[in-house]
Amino acid sequence: MSGLKFDKRELGNLEYALDREVLATDRRGGYMSTTIVGCNTRKYHGLMVAPIDQSDRTYVLLSSLDETVVQHEQSFNLALHRYEGTYEPRGHKYITDFEYTPTPTITYRVGGVILKKELLWIHNRTQLMIRYTLVDAHSETTLRLRPLLAFRDKHALSKANMEADGRAYPIPHGVKCRLYDGFPWLYMQLNKEDAEFIAAPDWYYNFEYRKELARGYEGHEDLLTTGYFEFKIQKGESVIFSAATDAMATPETITTIFEGAHARRTHKIDFLSCLQHSARQFVIRRPDNRTEVIAGYPWFGQFTRDTFIALPGITLAQGNKEACMDALDTLVRDMRDGDFAGNGSALVAADAPLWFFFTLQQLEAHISQKELWAKYGEAMKSILEAYRRGFSEEVKMHDNGLIWASAERPLTWMGTIVDGQPLTPRRGYAVEIQALWYNAVEYTLAVAKKQGDKAFVAEWKELPKRIKESFVEKFWLEEEGYLADYVNYDEVNKFIRSNMAVAVGLNYKMLDEEKIVRTLLTMHDHLHTPRGIRTLSPRNIYYKSNYNEDQRSQDLASRNGSAWVWPLMFIIQACFDINGERFVNEARAILDAFDDELQTKCVGSISERFEGDPPHNPRGSVSHATSVGGLLFINQLIEKYTPKAPKRKACAKRAKEETAEEQKPKRKCVRKSVKK
Repeated sequence: MSGLKFDKRELGNLEYALDREVLATDRRGGYMSTTIVGCNTRKYHGLMVAPIDQSDRTYVLLSSLDETVVQHEQSFNLALHRYEGTYEPRGHKYITDFEYTPTPTITYRVGGVILKKELLWIHNRTQLMIRYTLVDAHSETTLRLRPLLAFRDKHALSKANMEADGRAYPIPHGVKCRLYDGFPWLYMQLNKEDAEFIAAPDWYYNFEYRKELARGYEGHEDLLTTGYFEFKIQKGESVIFSAATDAMATPETITTIFEGAHARRTHKIDFLSCLQHSARQFVIRRPDNRTEVIAGYPWFGQFTRDTFIALPGITLAQGNKEACMDALDTLVRDMRDGDFAGNGSALVAADAPLWFFFTLQQLEAHISQKELWAKYGEAMKSILEAYRRGFSEEVKMHDNGLIWASAERPLTWMGTIVDGQPLTPRRGYAVEIQALWYNAVEYTLAVAKKQGDKAFVAEWKELPKRIKESFVEKFWLEEEGYLADYVNYDEVNKFIRSNMAVAVGLNYKMLDEEKIVRTLLTMHDHLHTPRGIRTLSPRNIYYKSNYNEDQRSQDLASRNGSAWVWPLMFIIQACFDINGERFVNEARAILDAFDDELQTKCVGSISERFEGDPPHNPRGSVSHATSVGGLLFINQLIEKYTPKAPKRKACAKRAKEETAEEQKPKRKCVRKSVKK
């Protein structure tokens, strides 16, 4: 697959440039995010967005840094901001190049001046560094750097006020600022001895964030500057700006940290390396020894369900079993009576604890089953027992073996609330919860049997048969050829939704092969898109594709038509289960279709979801863990089933020897199920 390529002729086109965002994280909860031309279009954008305490709340400290080139007493401001319907200054007209690897780099040309800016967010530190290199100049050149400060929660907006401290306090090689008590000091320093800071506190009013306005939110902010740095820069010279919550002792320290971090950056040269880099950005190691997975940037935090769905792709697919186990251990430590804490509780998300078993099944390929059982066996058994006895009357196993989940609030992943009402309540027996439940029971029994836990096996061995019989009886729609979405006392919901994908793609399935193929065909005909699986058939009266940017329109479509990536991995797994290596080329074609998406919204990453209708515009968070993890999971499946070189001739010969009658039913059905 191709690498990242940007049309340099379009960098001055704001419609092109402002839709493309960059993201870099410090791997402990902080990040840098803006557009490829440095103009913030969201309240979540900023050069330094970081936690300031042990919580997962993050704050915009440094919003932007404006650069001005001065030659012959003429000033050229390279910044780009939007103020109440107008752009000023318009520094994008000086941009001649943007590169993403090894770190986001912008090149400006102002007359005979060529200035290169490299942005680097330091891992495991709250520190942003920017290296400015004067590539070419024919006259004496001065550079000014003006920080614009916010010091506010990333979900809020800053307004001019009398409480903000506009002073810049001198420190070696720079200044320190703190607008409000309770925040850390922000140390801004340069590795240039003769740089000067000119104190000039002032509020800049009414920055406009067009993405927030389009979503229907407030989108105007005031930012405070305490002054600016000014220094002369020679042709070929590099000067490094550092903003950090810890002071740098010497200019040499600044240079050493930048050069060392820059040298360790991976080169994102193709589709796979971009996805792998993006995957690493979701895994956060908190200072209190907790490892979490951020569900999506820039506004989401940790969600237990998303963590379990994404972990196999974002960690194990790169061989990083340690990060996977650290994240699991963090969640297991907080378990009580077979239930996870917070948004991982079955009382909040009835399926969340059952996704734990899906992650463990993938982990077993990287550690011994004995180690897995010793480490997580008690947690596995306690979760199953909690479902069997019931977390409450709202979430519990019924006598038929199925899991009932019904409350006033939605309990499945389709939990969106619109106008104060659940968009898709799905009360009763939900199809994916039953599939996850059966898979969890069967998997635990299989491991317990091999590890000699006879008491558990004796107690649970009869349950899978009851679950399976009840499931097929209640969910299988013989005439229609697919699974009901949910069933309760009054209703068998026949909406064609993506949830049935889970039932065909888990390791332990309740459907025979014929029913699986028929289900795959139905999903292909109604739900498959080049950007994932629709949440609802377009032939349904409730279908919404979502062509509007306001949050209400996006919410209405999110579970009633939007295409999501992660269900695709279960469909592809089902196709491999049936067709084996013969499905490799088709799976690879599905993966290849996402190539262009790496430079459409968040550079090098994949969005949360996509519109259900062409051209399938990206929606939701611009970089999402389950989307990136889903694609890496699919890539791992392709690698697993791709024939090794010596075997290819034998495979071809074997396929040729099969009769047409033997090949036709399976190959036709499965190919059609994922046909583009």
